[in-house]
Amino acid sequence: MKTLMQAGLMLLLSLVPAWAQETGPVQSILQENRHLIEKSSRKTIQPAIDALASSGLPQAQAVLEAWQGKDMWQVKDTGLFYRGEKDGDAYRLTDFDSGAAIGRFDKGDLDQLKPNSGIRALMATALVAFQLNDPDPARRTDAISSLQRDPGAQHLEPLRASIAGETDPNMKAQKRRLERLLTAAYDKDISMRVMAINAMRGDLGVDVRATLNPLVTTRLDMAEGDTPPAKTNVARILKPGTDDLPRLEAYDMLAAAGKAPPRVDRDTIRNTLSNNIMDGRVGGVPLAQLDTETGRIRAYTALAKDGTVPSFVVDNDINSALQGHVFYEVYAEKDKAVTDAAVKTLRAIQTRVGLMQALDLTLDALSLASIYFLAAIGLAITFGVMGVINMAHGEFIMMGAYTGYVVQQFIPNHTASILVAIPLAFAVTFAAGVAMERLVIRWLYHRPLETLLATFGISIALQQLAKNIFGTQARPLTAPGWLDGAWVMNDVVSISYIRIAIFVLGLLFLGVFLFIMKKTRLGLETRAVTQNPRMAASMGINPGRVNMLTFGLGSGIAGIAGVAIGLFAKVTSELGSDYIVQSFMTVVVGGVGNIWGTLAGATMIGFFQKGIEWFKPSNTLAAQTYMIIFIIIFIQFRPRGIIALKGRAAGD
Repeated sequence: MKTLMQAGLMLLLSLVPAWAQETGPVQSILQENRHLIEKSSRKTIQPAIDALASSGLPQAQAVLEAWQGKDMWQVKDTGLFYRGEKDGDAYRLTDFDSGAAIGRFDKGDLDQLKPNSGIRALMATALVAFQLNDPDPARRTDAISSLQRDPGAQHLEPLRASIAGETDPNMKAQKRRLERLLTAAYDKDISMRVMAINAMRGDLGVDVRATLNPLVTTRLDMAEGDTPPAKTNVARILKPGTDDLPRLEAYDMLAAAGKAPPRVDRDTIRNTLSNNIMDGRVGGVPLAQLDTETGRIRAYTALAKDGTVPSFVVDNDINSALQGHVFYEVYAEKDKAVTDAAVKTLRAIQTRVGLMQALDLTLDALSLASIYFLAAIGLAITFGVMGVINMAHGEFIMMGAYTGYVVQQFIPNHTASILVAIPLAFAVTFAAGVAMERLVIRWLYHRPLETLLATFGISIALQQLAKNIFGTQARPLTAPGWLDGAWVMNDVVSISYIRIAIFVLGLLFLGVFLFIMKKTRLGLETRAVTQNPRMAASMGINPGRVNMLTFGLGSGIAGIAGVAIGLFAKVTSELGSDYIVQSFMTVVVGGVGNIWGTLAGATMIGFFQKGIEWFKPSNTLAAQTYMIIFIIIFIQFRPRGIIALKGRAAGD
């Protein structure tokens, strides 16, 4: 009896295919779908891919990746599938299940599986389920990025299934957000789609709008009768003869659909007349009379009366045809609940986008105002205290920027170089300002025209000197690495870290200036000379020394502004001339000689300029023209600026 059982078992084993006795579970799946794999047809291969993807075997991912990468080979004798790697003149095969080396085979003993692009796309979809659950966070991140670039309905279920097991909070949030987008676009459950759409009302991402906009896309359609067909998701009814639907455009739709005779245009008339010339006439009209529009119409009308060509479509014909039809816009999305939710969500998003754009514009305006404030603060000091129109102020800004560039040639560390460049730029431009005041300005007090001409000449000379030393090409002043990039609040609002640093620097200098003016002897003497120079001199204050130090202080601050501006602008010999006009406008609008007026003027001009840019003028020159017109009008109503100065400068 025992012998009979053993014999029966051996018989059963002999009936099992050889590959099933010697291979693992993945190889078994491959062999079960062998005929599909060997044919490699996009129309028939899906069951084989699904069998691997749904097997739950960890080796299935490796099989799909090898197959997709054309690294899967089949042994001709056994029909078994392995991963293959070129090894000299042969190929080394590895078992998918065990990872063990099978041996080296000649290429003639193997068949390489070469899936086409369509089959590889199906594999990529199947691999998403594995990649979204891969233990390696980098591969999961890559899978999410891939889905964000090219989402599809087939990705929804694998993505949804991977959320519960996700351990990384940030990645889990990304998956949930992406799942919401795919649900809104592809889920078969209408209630789930509506719920996902409503949940996106606070999301300002561009991909959200890219998902919702196709749902509310419309096309123009028409139907006989007074109402659109039942179960049509109508966006709105259009009335022919309005701006939304011109009358002739509506009729042409009917003609294109074969529901009305087409209108006869000029080209059709010309071609028709040329094809119906008989004995030097067309419809009884001589050819010599066809050079006018009236003659051509008369000839065509005659042909139409004879029945040779179609008649003209007149207004009564158009009206009759339009009266029997309804025109409407229909949504591409068939379900009304989905489009209603999408429309409401897009409106809510658009409202938030508008608010965020206003915030972004405000941040840009504050950033621009801080730049103008830094550029003008030194000019406000010299102009307010001394009454000197310094046209070379922009060149002190340029000198500061070039000082930063020179420092970076010796100190390659950008953070350290900027920390060294700021005080050094102050020292260089302070010394240049003192020299300019002692050599030129002191001889021209109370002679504004001569001062303007002298400083303008110095400005030209300094620009030429910079060209001789540094050349005409722009020089780089590189910001530290920690200032790279921008602070991004959302897809609408962002501001670069350099702009933030300049804003902070402007506030810092505001505090330093207030401290100097309120808490130091120089500040006390400067205020005394500003308000009454004769009285200050009688109290033992040297006005000439105060003027010298004040001019040097203003020039030094301009040098520091040059370092800051050079971090985002091109450092050239013309750098200062780009900011001199704005600096003077800032000082004049704010009130000469008053630090708070300079701050107010910079803020006003910064916001006004960004407001002009928001309206998108035709070019930069137009924007500058609007700015100058605004300044002129403002000065007419407030000639002493926003915050008027008291004392000598006010009197002057």
